[in-house]
Amino acid sequence: MAEEKLNKEKSASGGKTNKKVDELVEEVSKLSVLDLSELVSALQEKLGVSPQAVAVAPVAGQAAVPSEGGAQAAGESASGGTQTVIMTNAGANKIGVIKALREINQNLTLMDAKGMTEAVPAEILKDAKAEDVKSAADKLKAAGATIELK
Repeated sequence: MAEEKLNKEKSASGGKTNKKVDELVEEVSKLSVLDLSELVSALQEKLGVSPQAVAVAPVAGQAAVPSEGGAQAAGESASGGTQTVIMTNAGANKIGVIKALREINQNLTLMDAKGMTEAVPAEILKDAKAEDVKSAADKLKAAGATIELK
């Protein structure tokens, strides 16, 4: 059955699947459910990732602001109502920082979070509430990142 599905996927993609991937799929399809569960856990630990829901609500303070509302958001920031968290250095523990970034914003993909650690300074939260800023700052600092609040 797994081989039949693999053949359907090959034909749908023009038969251009990687031989290594084909071999892995074949081997994985032979595993029991318990073995698959252990495999998933081991891969999550090795790669430093965790399961994420596909559709999640944005982190508070992450709502898109229309361009004409930018001046109002800046005014709120100046009055102390909201702040922006900027990561100025990811530190030595980039995996920990990537995990923290994905906890802060669950909509970030692994590649997005990795990119943020490499392209510092990076804006993590913009015009966020004080409690969200504190939580994000604590998580990033605990992971070894250097942050700046504006």
